[in-house]
Amino acid sequence: MSRATVRDVARATGLSIATVSRVLNGQANVAQHTRELVLRAVDQLGARAPRPRGAKPTGSIYVRCPYLLTDYFGLIVSSVAETLALHGHQVVLDAGTSAQRARVLPDLAGRADVGGAVLILPPEPADELVRLRDRRFPFVVVDPRTELPRDVASVSAAHFAGARRLMAHLVELGHRRIGVLGGPRDWQASDGRLAGYAAALSDVGVLPSPELLRHVDEPTDERGHSAAGELLDLPERPTALVAFNDKMAVGALRAARERGLSVPGDVSVAGFDDLDLSRAAVPGLTTVRQPLQEMGRMAVTLLVRLLDRHELEALHVELATELVVRASTGPVRNS
Repeated sequence: MSRATVRDVARATGLSIATVSRVLNGQANVAQHTRELVLRAVDQLGARAPRPRGAKPTGSIYVRCPYLLTDYFGLIVSSVAETLALHGHQVVLDAGTSAQRARVLPDLAGRADVGGAVLILPPEPADELVRLRDRRFPFVVVDPRTELPRDVASVSAAHFAGARRLMAHLVELGHRRIGVLGGPRDWQASDGRLAGYAAALSDVGVLPSPELLRHVDEPTDERGHSAAGELLDLPERPTALVAFNDKMAVGALRAARERGLSVPGDVSVAGFDDLDLSRAAVPGLTTVRQPLQEMGRMAVTLLVRLLDRHELEALHVELATELVVRASTGPVRNS
């Protein structure tokens, strides 16, 4: 399939080659309706569309994080903003749960004030991200919710490896009947961590039990408390619980206390993320540390290279996690 040229776009739109070039290079001195006309033509050409060359895109960097900016997301956004400032870029921030209802991606490439974007756990379906890519708009996804095409730049933690190491830690302590407080079913991180847990169990000949898995639609303290309670009330309760994140694990600690169970004597509990609350929990929470600030810095590094028109050799970057062992996990108690 031959690639289309700027001349082809000019012919399709009836515009001059110079005008089309200004739009493709992100220059601001173009009328909005003209910009939209060119971008529609590029959208129709899809993968055949010309790659912009020459001047860098101008404008601010759009940072979309449609969640409350506490602990997890706050650390990523702060890192993104600080690193963009070091590169001389201003930030347009779109945050808060109400932002999930806004459809911003279809119009993002047509905004003259925005030159690129960092999208953090975007709730939009993958096909919207693909359309944004096809319009040659530079963006990077942090912690993608769903699997992305290979040519969409993204940064995430090594969910599979981190979960496997955590489960191996529990297996080494003698645990075999391990309850899993899983995250939302449609999140890529949930799938990666479940696969990691299963791999560590299979190493010792144990198959994951559907009876010991609970998924939640929102990984909060309350959801973790409820899901853990269900598992701890089974006739044969698990000897350990692993949670999708630290918030759910703290909920699990509360559920164990309410049932008069000691941690880790009667049941071990572990989380994921290594947020501040994992150190403040009683007992201190065994967890997997995600490099949240480094994820933000790496996302900006990739975006800056895209803005500079560099080809990226590594488009999907996974950053290593670290097992942090604290007092909430211990050996299985002999009955």
